[in-house]
Amino acid sequence: GSGTFTCCCRFVRDVMGSSAGAGSGEFHVYRHLRRREYQRQDFLDKMSDKQNADQNYLDKVEQNKKAAEERTAKRRRKRDKLKLKKLMAKKAKTESGKEDQTDSSSDSNEDKEREEEEEEREDDAEAPSFIMGKK
Repeated sequence: GSGTFTCCCRFVRDVMGSSAGAGSGEFHVYRHLRRREYQRQDFLDKMSDKQNADQNYLDKVEQNKKAAEERTAKRRRKRDKLKLKKLMAKKAKTESGKEDQTDSSSDSNEDKEREEEEEEREDDAEAPSFIMGKK
């Protein structure tokens, strides 16, 4: 006779009986079962495709991120190299400049710069030449 058993996703009722002769109604039962099975297979295929697509997308995003990090690292190395080069050039220039000048002349230059800065500060601290609100 027909009974009930469980499939991977739901209860399936009206399973084909084990008797030799199938009645006229059995074809419709078979047709519904077949349709349900095809739907289930379709659903599983679509889910599998979606998972593959998602995984491909995540892989691609990861590749893009790695490529961007590599480019950034390369550019950072280039920048650091350039900074170091400029720093070395600046040091070489200041060292060659110091060799040309005597110690006393470089000290006098520093003193002049300090005096100019102090004068600027005093200029900033002056009182305003007019007072608002008075005539």
